[in-house]
Amino acid sequence: MGNGTSIGRVRGLGSAHSGAGTWLQERVTGLASLIVSLYLLVSLLLLPAYNYLTVKAWISAPLPATAMVLFVIVNFWHARAGLRVVIEDYQHEHGSKLFFLLALDLFAFAGAAFGVLSIVRLALGA
Repeated sequence: MGNGTSIGRVRGLGSAHSGAGTWLQERVTGLASLIVSLYLLVSLLLLPAYNYLTVKAWISAPLPATAMVLFVIVNFWHARAGLRVVIEDYQHEHGSKLFFLLALDLFAFAGAAFGVLSIVRLALGA
């Protein structure tokens, strides 16, 4: 009872019981993104000028540099989680689904790594 139709039980179709974790992950990363974004926005608006030297001096401080790294990581993680759900929902062939999921993971990791490396280089004075 409560397992759907008979043919659905035979084929193994039905709830995968993994949607709640993904839903919660998207909400937590969305909230973290909002908090870090608000901090960065207020912090940038309080700068006396917006020239290169001022912003470089700002990002050289530990708290803004850490916030920027968190911003990059959380937003790439959030985008990856959302796009993963889209791929899983709309790509039905297993081979192409695996390809797109692996490509998504590769691009998300590469993008986050590039962003973090850029922030670290700026913060350390390169």
